[in-house]
Amino acid sequence: MRQTSEKFNAMRQRQRGAALVVGLVLLMVLTLLAISGMNTATTGLTMAGNNQFLESAFQAAESGVDEALAQGTFQTAAPNIIAPHAINGADTVESTTTYQCNTLVPDAAFSIGAGKGIAAFHFQTIATAESTRGATAEHTQNFYIVGPKGITDVCP
Repeated sequence: MRQTSEKFNAMRQRQRGAALVVGLVLLMVLTLLAISGMNTATTGLTMAGNNQFLESAFQAAESGVDEALAQGTFQTAAPNIIAPHAINGADTVESTTTYQCNTLVPDAAFSIGAGKGIAAFHFQTIATAESTRGATAEHTQNFYIVGPKGITDVCP
């Protein structure tokens, strides 16, 4: 019995805290893995939030184009500007509609204005929007309005 006790004491002296060191190293590795996972999750959450704000700016710019088209008053002499204003409670949008040129349309295509000449007036609306976090979007919409010829600025 004495011999077994001496062997046990000799083994215990040789270890000198090896289990403690191994345990601390494993604890440090687990801590680093947890911190890395948290950083990855935070980055993913930030990216998703930025994408949401970009989508919000996109939708606000779309609304800006719709507002400009809904006004229904378009001039060939001066641009039609809708000043910056809040939309959807947080986003800011502004739009500018400008006359580009006109395209002659054959008289036979329309029953009105026969012999007078018909023109398709080309306009362009550009709407820009900014979300609360600074994401921006810009939309361009081109459209034609058909009416009587009278302007000589014909598209090339």
